[in-house]
Amino acid sequence: MKVLVAPDAFGGTLTAPEAARAIIEGWHRHAPEDELSTAAMADGGPGFVDVLHEGLGGELEVVTVRGPVGVEVPVTVLHADGTAYVESAQACGLHLVDPQDPLHATTYGVGQAIAAALDTGARRVVVGLGGSATNDGGAGLLAALGATADVPLDAGPEGLTGVTHVDLTAARARFDGIELVIAADVDVTLLGMFGATKTFGPQKGLTDEQIIAVDGILDRFVDATCGPTPAERRTADAKGAGAAGGLGFALMLLGGRVVSGIELVAEAVGLTTQAGDHDLVVTGEGAYDFSSRAGKVVFGVAAVAGAAARPCIVLAGQVLVGSREMRAMGVESAYAMADLVGVEAAMTEPYESLAALAERVARTWSPRDEE
Repeated sequence: MKVLVAPDAFGGTLTAPEAARAIIEGWHRHAPEDELSTAAMADGGPGFVDVLHEGLGGELEVVTVRGPVGVEVPVTVLHADGTAYVESAQACGLHLVDPQDPLHATTYGVGQAIAAALDTGARRVVVGLGGSATNDGGAGLLAALGATADVPLDAGPEGLTGVTHVDLTAARARFDGIELVIAADVDVTLLGMFGATKTFGPQKGLTDEQIIAVDGILDRFVDATCGPTPAERRTADAKGAGAAGGLGFALMLLGGRVVSGIELVAEAVGLTTQAGDHDLVVTGEGAYDFSSRAGKVVFGVAAVAGAAARPCIVLAGQVLVGSREMRAMGVESAYAMADLVGVEAAMTEPYESLAALAERVARTWSPRDEE
């Protein structure tokens, strides 16, 4: 049997390549003669640059930027065929804040990383969005690229309180003749009931009261950057504007074009061709839940598998959707590490837990004659 293993990272416990190795190791314990291939995936969030480097080659440049709470952090920029790839999570990811500070966390470092990419002469810049600890509407990013305002742009959403005017002239000038691509992991808008703050604010540490306050602040930030009329505010309502706490919105203001992060990565690693050459596609992520529908790796990989008429299964830390929802996403079956070894073991021993799960799943999908 030929199996293509194409997982996402497992939420702070395993990178995508590590998850792929664990699945292959466990699968081979049961079916050592099966032929397993790896296509580690990312949707724009954590692992975006590493996965693309594995698929595209190119050169890596390490730059030091300001992290979400002010501490300097290293960011790796990938240069391949005239394009610079930047992963926002490396500069403002959830893994960089402990404790969380969503009212003051800034995307300034993402702007610094983009500036470094531009300084090398790149004519095309692709920014992967996802896994952020920030909810500042990309104000910090704009500041790092030269935008100015009547309030601090680099002090998180609380720093934007009372904003009435933002000058984007200098920031926009940096992108003259540059193709700016936004590889988003979700297609949410910036504001409102289904926007960035309401949808992802709780996982970044915002309380219910703070969610209402921050959404109001960002609403005024939209007025200050775009204008007050519905036609002027259209950018905030675009799909992907709410990605990474509003980084999508800021990049759109600079002329960025939104694409699906998973589709971009899938094309780079040749996922469609690989899927057609295998009998089964295995993907996975830390928590397989309803958010997986909105531009995430599992949904994208399942779509590619479906187009190739190949079954797709999911191995995850937890499975939080029912069989009907799975089928709607193009997934045949999903299996949880937590159900096999328990939540604690899944978190503390993720590699061995995932390998054990893969071994168990292989018994179903690659039965041996003697069994």
